Amino acid sequence: MATMFPDNAALIIVDVQKAIDDPNWGRRNNPDAESRIAALLHAWRSNGRPIIHVRHLSREPQSTYRPGQSGCEFKDAALPLPGETVVTKHVNCAFVGTDLHSNLQAMGASCVVICGVITNNSVEATARMAGDLGYETYVVADATATFDMSDFDGNRRSAEEVHAMSLANLSGEYATIVSASQIIS
Repeated sequence: MATMFPDNAALIIVDVQKAIDDPNWGRRNNPDAESRIAALLHAWRSNGRPIIHVRHLSREPQSTYRPGQSGCEFKDAALPLPGETVVTKHVNCAFVGTDLHSNLQAMGASCVVICGVITNNSVEATARMAGDLGYETYVVADATATFDMSDFDGNRRSAEEVHAMSLANLSGEYATIVSASQIIS
């Protein structure tokens, strides 16, 4: 693992649940995101670094993340091991209404590395808050993914465009954007 990260750098894996495989989401970018997330998870486990799995349980009746559905289950690439921290959230940001901040403080983490889904939703919201709270924040561009969507004016935007704009929103003020290969040596 690259030495740019302190030993207490926490890996935060956001919402990597079966819900994102529902066809209602539409076309997605970065089909290799899960394999890169699995590689990051392996690197963190091998080095004994802190890991936090974030699980979304939506309160929206039509959500694929609604409790009681198979979509709430973690995908195989991001299954928590016994003893790893799991934070359950009900809104986009993993810090709101959860014990994520207190868990990070208890772990002594001053640096967070964020991966998962959806780039322009929960990943961006969580990274913004991490930056605002003073964490040295990294977002792994090729270990995050999103979906095609329409912009405010109704123009269809590709998942690649949405992903790139979300990362651009975060870059600098809130987070440093990196690739999985920059982290894993």
